[in-house]
Amino acid sequence: MGFLAAFTGWACLFAGWMPDAFAQDTKTQALIEKAFPHSNKCKRCHERVFEEWETSPLSKSIHSAAFRASLDAFLKSPGGKDQAVCFRCHAPQVREFPEHVQLFVEQARSGDPSLDGVACSQCHLIKQVDRAKHPPEPKYEIGTKILYGPYKDAVQNLAHQSMESDLFHKSDLCLNCHQSVPSAANLGKANDLLGNWDRSQAVKSGKECQQCHMPEQVGESANGEKKRKVANHTFPGRIGTLRQEAAKLDVQTKVEGDKTTVTVKVQSLVPHNLPATHPAWATVVLNLEVKGKNLKTVFADSRIYGRTYADAKGQKTVFDFEAVKVVDDTVLKPEETRVETFSFPTPKDTKTFDVEAVLNYGSITGPASFLERVEAESSKGSQDPAFQPIEIVRRTENVLVNK
Repeated sequence: MGFLAAFTGWACLFAGWMPDAFAQDTKTQALIEKAFPHSNKCKRCHERVFEEWETSPLSKSIHSAAFRASLDAFLKSPGGKDQAVCFRCHAPQVREFPEHVQLFVEQARSGDPSLDGVACSQCHLIKQVDRAKHPPEPKYEIGTKILYGPYKDAVQNLAHQSMESDLFHKSDLCLNCHQSVPSAANLGKANDLLGNWDRSQAVKSGKECQQCHMPEQVGESANGEKKRKVANHTFPGRIGTLRQEAAKLDVQTKVEGDKTTVTVKVQSLVPHNLPATHPAWATVVLNLEVKGKNLKTVFADSRIYGRTYADAKGQKTVFDFEAVKVVDDTVLKPEETRVETFSFPTPKDTKTFDVEAVLNYGSITGPASFLERVEAESSKGSQDPAFQPIEIVRRTENVLVNK
């Protein structure tokens, strides 16, 4: 009887608590979404923009298995007491609601958050960006029903007011997140995440982030509106065809008797680090493969471009929030050209051989327990895109063996 009474009492308490907690979360979410309207509301009038955004990496900012696994690792770390750190970029509206960060954590951990991460209002409510702070800090205007954008001739509507802002043509809009990185991985340098992007030739010629990552196209800004030049919202970069313009490869092969040397010139074409150094496991990998008789691989080697960090114990880590120093740095700096040399025995018993050089964005790396967690969290398991390399550029040539 004692056990039954205790169980009954606990069950009643649990049953009474759950609706209250659920109601509180629902109330809190409604409060957040009153200030930062959910993207589903924007979809009603901006279908084209919504469909583009939905395919972009930004729409997955708090949905991906890698984010959930990284978030858990961060929250268990000594620096995890500031629960909002990850969300200040992955769900920036937390900046206005720091007292409700637990809701963001719980929703991200659920794997199917109903809160937006980086969506329409998280950008279009930014009135200005304070470049004097490091990283730059966005200033939101909420509660006024004003949305900011790049157009001076916005169509009047009953949903919201529209105001033109030159900020939406400038890189400043992007910097509050894309120039931010946790802990010592920033090495105390304001521009370290992107490298000295502001001194690149592209920037000196007047290019801003939007010209590559939000390229102009012809279409409707709102449903039924007259077609004009509008910004693409798929945010191409690592994902999308833009990556094919990120680098060039030049391959030169020299056969000298029993020794062959392949020289690969890797030229970065982007005005920022390649790869950007967040997350810390980000790499770009140059793979060289030589195939001889019957297309059998006779030589293979690689070069890795990225950063290796160490934690306070001197152990290598792929977590930015654990990093206290850089062990190795091979990142391609803005618009840098790197020359790599490979030497190997000249393939025998064949008149020709094939040389293939491929530059890829590398797949996610880290401790086995972390990778297993990402795999377990993903609906695609080991086929999750995080585990797949993404090709940037490939060069292949057939080489004649001197006889």
